[in-house]
Amino acid sequence: MRIARFSIDGNVAFGAVEGDSPDSLVLDIIKGIPYTDFELSGTKVPLKKVRLLPPVLPNKVVAIGRNYAEHAAEMGNEVPDVPVAFFKPTTSVIGPGDSIEFPSFSEELHHEAELAVVIGRMCREVPRERVKDVIFGYTCANDVTARDVQRRESQWARAKGFDTSCPLGPWVETDLDPGNLTIQATVNGEQRQLGRTSDMVRSVEDLVVHITEAMTLLPGDVILTGTPAGVGPLHVGDEVAVTIEGIGTLTNKVIKRG
Repeated sequence: MRIARFSIDGNVAFGAVEGDSPDSLVLDIIKGIPYTDFELSGTKVPLKKVRLLPPVLPNKVVAIGRNYAEHAAEMGNEVPDVPVAFFKPTTSVIGPGDSIEFPSFSEELHHEAELAVVIGRMCREVPRERVKDVIFGYTCANDVTARDVQRRESQWARAKGFDTSCPLGPWVETDLDPGNLTIQATVNGEQRQLGRTSDMVRSVEDLVVHITEAMTLLPGDVILTGTPAGVGPLHVGDEVAVTIEGIGTLTNKVIKRG
């Protein structure tokens, strides 16, 4: 099931996305929130009449760096012995169609297409055999990075945590095997990144186990699983799209901050 979060007439709701053709998609409004048992209301709204929002509002976004060997190599790094984890604040999250604001303190902005894991229940110290039980679903993400700032600052907080640096969407797919999906990024229609989630050094299961050894994850929290090779520059006016097999396409335009 595809679960979207949207606004219409000043109201925010969740809905199940129905249909196959982009022009005929509708949302069946969900009663309540989707992390618990929920019912579909039967009230349906055409997707083209709503504004899609970030599919979740995470308490935290835990991102993983250098989880694809070819990407680590293109950045001049080795694959780390343990996963490299960092946080992106909730204020970095935007939705499909929202603008990425080029930060004033950077001159080199990069796209990073990523599979995002959405947590469905509060969990801590999750054993490998229980990982699927705590996952709500998957969505597309773009770990937008101020690359020059990342190089010159030992912490990645500003380089990867600035406002609008975490586009998510367009919705959450709840019925998906993340083990071998095509993931790609295009800029102005030109393909920049193309990889498969099977190339991840550490799997979704590995990452959930590793992260929850240290911290409690809450419903709606997001894990970014790393990016394949091919990251590259974004400029004001560019349109960047992240497409993941079985999920859909997340599209955002880059604008000048201010």
